Formats: sequence, C-alpha cells, structure tokens
Amino acid sequence: MAREQEKLDLFKYFWIFLICSIVGALYEEIVYVIEYYVKNHAFDYSVRRGVFWGPISTIYGFGGLLLAFLLIRKKYGFIRTFLTSAISLGVIEYVLSYLQEFVTSTRSWDYSNKLLNINGRTTIPYMLFWGILGIVFVKFVYPLINKVLKLLQRHFYRTLTITLFVLVFWDIVITWSALGRRELRQKGIEPYTVVGRFYDEYFDDDYIKKKFPNMEEK
Repeated sequence: MAREQEKLDLFKYFWIFLICSIVGALYEEIVYVIEYYVKNHAFDYSVRRGVFWGPISTIYGFGGLLLAFLLIRKKYGFIRTFLTSAISLGVIEYVLSYLQEFVTSTRSWDYSNKLLNINGRTTIPYMLFWGILGIVFVKFVYPLINKVLKLLQRHFYRTLTITLFVLVFWDIVITWSALGRRELRQKGIEPYTVVGRFYDEYFDDDYIKKKFPNMEEK
C-alpha cells in the first residue's frame, strides 16, 4: 500500500540527476578497472561518461529521475519498489541505447554476448540488479541526499543549484550536438553554418573518440 505522497521540486530533481550521474560514472569506471585487472592481471583505466567534460553518466541520471518520479513521490514496499525499479530502469536502458544508435549510429554498450539479453540493449540479470539498486536508492540514497540538501542555507542552495544546472545543461547540449554533427560528418554532409564548422574544428572524430573510447560504430 502506498504511503503519504512526498513533494519534489525541480531543484531536488536536478540534484538527484546530478548525484546519480556522478555516482554512476564512478561506478562504471571502478568496475572497468576491476574487470580489467581480473582478466589481465594489470591495471588500466577507461573513461565511462556521457558528456565531454563533467564526470557524468547521463543514463544513471535519467534512471535516478525516473525512480524519484515513480517511487519517491509515493513510497512503496520492497517488492513493488524492486519490480518497478527493475522494469523501468531496464526500459530506460533499452530506449536510450536505441536512441543513441538511431541518432548517432553508435553504441556505448552492447550486451549481445550476455546471458538473457534483450536485443543486446539490456539483460534480465541487469534488470534484477536495477531492482536491487532501486531499493538502495529509495531506502538509503535519497534520504541521505534529502538530509544533506536541507542543511544548506537557502540562498546558497539556490545559487549553487542554478550555477551547476547551467554548467551541466551546456555540457550536455554541446556534447549531444557534437555527436549529431559527427553523424552528419560521417555521411559526408558539409557544415553550412559557423556552428557546424566550429564543431568540425574543435570536436572532430579524434576528439570524440578520445572522450568516448567505448563508443562503437554500428
């Protein structure tokens, strides 16, 4: 049975997105280091991010937003939280993978060789993990975020939130528009504006490959 509804404002949604994006990026990079060491008995590091400059993995940010919208506003028991998290995060992982391939003809993850995968975009075992992660987020992570934010002085909180929002917003806009320009460049379409020429000069294929080493052509 649902309990009392909790209100979430836009500022808090942004912090959920930002914190989940940063934690997700760090998680992916730590997992890569561990897996590489287990397989090769040596250390290696690879960036696992969704934007050019910030330590941000947007898929985790959007996942956090979805969980907040579905589960924080009305807090459910463990089973419903688990199922909602597993299904919703599995769907968002699938959809974002499809959109990336559709728009940029690339993939940042491909689970085709994984057990019980769904078109290589997500897997049943990962969805079960997302379900557990959803419980952790709702029961422990969000309450901690909420507690810390309440400690901030109101004016400082608003100023910091707006400043970070502007920085993250432009990081995402520039990154995704550069990826869009990359797709046009791959098709041999010349830039017809100064913006396109700017992207071709400063965000060429080598730059994008350096920023997203795990991105593969499809």
